[in-house]
Amino acid sequence: MRWILGWALLLALGGAAQAQTRWVMATPYAENFHTLNIREFIADLERSTNGGLAVQLHANASLLPMGQIKRGVQTGQVQLGEVLLSAYANEDPFFEVDGVPFLAWTWPQAEALNVATEPYIRARLERQGLTLLYMVHWDAQGFYSKAELKSLADLRGTRFRAYNNVTARMAELMGATPVTVQAAEVSQAFATNVIQSMFTSAQTGVNVTAWDFTRYWYNVGGMRTRNAVFANSRAVAALDAPSRAALMAAAARAADRGKQMAKSAEVAMAERLRTQGMLLPSPSEEMMTALKAIGETQTAEWVQRAGPEGAEMLARYRAASP
Repeated sequence: MRWILGWALLLALGGAAQAQTRWVMATPYAENFHTLNIREFIADLERSTNGGLAVQLHANASLLPMGQIKRGVQTGQVQLGEVLLSAYANEDPFFEVDGVPFLAWTWPQAEALNVATEPYIRARLERQGLTLLYMVHWDAQGFYSKAELKSLADLRGTRFRAYNNVTARMAELMGATPVTVQAAEVSQAFATNVIQSMFTSAQTGVNVTAWDFTRYWYNVGGMRTRNAVFANSRAVAALDAPSRAALMAAAARAADRGKQMAKSAEVAMAERLRTQGMLLPSPSEEMMTALKAIGETQTAEWVQRAGPEGAEMLARYRAASP
């Protein structure tokens, strides 16, 4: 009888130990395809570990704002985080390269740049105690405006919403005044005339109900910035081998799924803008020519900041880019 009770106790303790691995994840975004992908990633991870690794998600910056998430994962305040990689451009130029306008502005180019930059980004995060799990692009970028835009000259002198260093620099090169406004504050910023135009994706436009304060969206492709999902490396190392393998396998599936979700969102969210009464005219040739010239300037500036490694990466990307 004592022998049976001993085995029962060991089994109970083993089950309890397995269920005790609980992680917390922070993302600054509300419900969009990135967040939906994360929810599927978590469900997949919990299934594949038979509940041995559970993750509690805090979305919409409810736990940590964007600027604090990366540090929160590094210090172990949370074990998992998602950020817009280019929001951390001040730390390293490689974190912002996908935001350089017209460096990679089609899906094939964006995917080629992802392959070319991934080893550099992974190595940089590893040096900071972070394990890169996966990256997913945003959908195409475009200009939101209350009035028709025939050329970039129509944006000159306007207060233009910037969300990272490269969009701020792009505004300057267009002759606009960059104003840093986070997505959650966009509606109020337009209502109070803090900003008069912005450059972002159809998905973000839907999230902030852009039809309430703008009438036009010009899809210029521009760039497809990436969100990065990473884990605290010490927390990953503390997992048993099967759980680590399950984590990386679920991350690989999330990367593949996220790619398809982004492409679908690009079409669906543009249609959502249209059904809400917004106009989606094609940008003029004059506008596209001017934007590509700005992109060339910003690419050259990026290489100067990134140094020899940046030049090496860019050469690899251009050799593989369609």
